[in-house]
Amino acid sequence: MRPFPTLLALTAAAAFGGFAATGLNDLLQKPAQAAPVAAAAVPAAAALPTTVDGQALPSLAPMLKRVTPAVVSVYSRQTVRVASPLGPFGDDPVFRRLFGIPDMPRERVERALGSGVIVDATRGYVLTNHHVVENADGVSVTLSDGRQVEAEFIGSDPDTDIALIRIPTQGLTAVPMANSDQLQVGDFVVAMGNPYGLGQTVTSGIVSAVGRSGIPVAGYQNFIQTDASINPGNSGGALVDLQGRLVGINTASFNPRGSMAGNIGLGFAIPINMARGIMDQLIANDGVVRRGTFGVESQDVDERVARGLGLDAPRGALLTRVYAGSAAAAAGLQPGDVVLAANGQRIDNRAALHNFEGLQPVGARVALEVRRDGKPLQLDVALKEGVRSAEGATLDARLTGATLKELDESARQILRSQGANGGVQVSNVTRNSRAWNSGLRPGDIIVAGSSGEFGDLPSFRASFERKPEQLVLQILRGRGTGRLLMR
Repeated sequence: MRPFPTLLALTAAAAFGGFAATGLNDLLQKPAQAAPVAAAAVPAAAALPTTVDGQALPSLAPMLKRVTPAVVSVYSRQTVRVASPLGPFGDDPVFRRLFGIPDMPRERVERALGSGVIVDATRGYVLTNHHVVENADGVSVTLSDGRQVEAEFIGSDPDTDIALIRIPTQGLTAVPMANSDQLQVGDFVVAMGNPYGLGQTVTSGIVSAVGRSGIPVAGYQNFIQTDASINPGNSGGALVDLQGRLVGINTASFNPRGSMAGNIGLGFAIPINMARGIMDQLIANDGVVRRGTFGVESQDVDERVARGLGLDAPRGALLTRVYAGSAAAAAGLQPGDVVLAANGQRIDNRAALHNFEGLQPVGARVALEVRRDGKPLQLDVALKEGVRSAEGATLDARLTGATLKELDESARQILRSQGANGGVQVSNVTRNSRAWNSGLRPGDIIVAGSSGEFGDLPSFRASFERKPEQLVLQILRGRGTGRLLMR
């Protein structure tokens, strides 16, 4: 797959322009008349017609007039330490005084920009992207009327790239939310945001595809693909339908030459139904998302497996393991079952099941369509909360001193760049512990063990049901890989 560049915050000095786009509107409304321009200011020109044969020309202007006040510019600030070019001597005042080196700033403030959408005018809630406000020391919002307001960070979810902030001010306008599940390929949409820091800009296009996944930008994906231009700075902005209803949160664009090269008609937005579910969890759970899990491992169904299981086509997620005490075990799922649909949504492969699972809250009830021994089966599963971290000593004494956790988004991006599918992250290692003395370090990503590869923390735990005589871990550290023999 071609590289998919991470959307970074860009300064407002970029020399690109954004233009408000017009297109079809299903509700034809008469546009407002333009104010006359003084003859001395510009040469006289023929006015554009507002009607043809007595019929009003289609325009997005009336809808945009309603929606624009709800789309805001988001600016984040982060203080970072500046490394001295003199190395460790740069922080030594005696060394600097001895050689006449002036003091240098030890910190700088990095600023990032993006967009946001007001979704609750009463409480001041604004949806944006996680990567817009990630690690920010402060976030400010500029409203369409020019007001600048400091925002309160409520919470974010890097796995879906959704963040929620709140602005404590009056006179806000919110965008009504649509049902993004009803969106179809070919529907007209409008993208609104703050590209390159230029200010509010509107572009229009159609929905090119729905349900896109497998794109290396977020952990759990169900993207709307659109050819409406989405450029750097549009992240967190609104994707609306022609009725001015919010259908998605703009999050990414694709260009093989990098995001600064501009839009080539491949933009992606998070469906608002998905974003709303994450927002509700962030509000209810003090800024965090609690995900439910089936407690299974699965693999894709190929032609050979499909024939052996009596399936009409090679699709579905074949369960290879069901963890004891899991939600799946309680519902009666077994290894060898093939999951074909979940809550009516097609499950074509392992990734689709993983993606569906990751978007469900704890306690969600899921109706699964399963094929077992060639026969259809309906099972109802109540999802349990997944384990997010574990102490190494509870898995194997040779991991004593290490704390393991599920991969964060930065770790997933590293794995994707290396072509790896999954693993677990080492969050901490106690100095001089058994794990430390064997060479394990914080930040290491364990991608395989003595029992083979694994996808996540539950499968890593399950690999220790039978303790290996030799525990060898395959480690990804930085951009290099290696093996550690745990003693």
